[in-house]
Amino acid sequence: MAKVIEGLYYSESHEFVRVEGDFGFVGITDYAQNALGNVVYVDMPEVDDEVEAGEEFGAVESVKAASDLISPVSGTVVEVNETLDDQPELINQDAYENWIIKLQLSDKGDLDNLMDAKAYAAFCEK
Repeated sequence: MAKVIEGLYYSESHEFVRVEGDFGFVGITDYAQNALGNVVYVDMPEVDDEVEAGEEFGAVESVKAASDLISPVSGTVVEVNETLDDQPELINQDAYENWIIKLQLSDKGDLDNLMDAKAYAAFCEK
């Protein structure tokens, strides 16, 4: 069973958002990294890029597959996790600690469309 953390928001495409004030830290879930296998590359947007909820903002590549990253929320990229450029495998070690982008949230209402930990855990069991 994949690790699911309380207090985060989850999308059906297996991204999570950790909200801190007006910012959202977006990454892939433990379930997603487990399904992908060894992550070898993370394609991230640039700082100041706008991302829209439900739209692609990058990709994660593993030895098995490449998977598009779909933003669960809308906002402006204020930071990318540059550590992942040299150490993409950190996502496999702890997907929740190793977020991919930090957004200035443009509409917290986006969060209403996401799952809580309990709903996401049930979704993953299907």
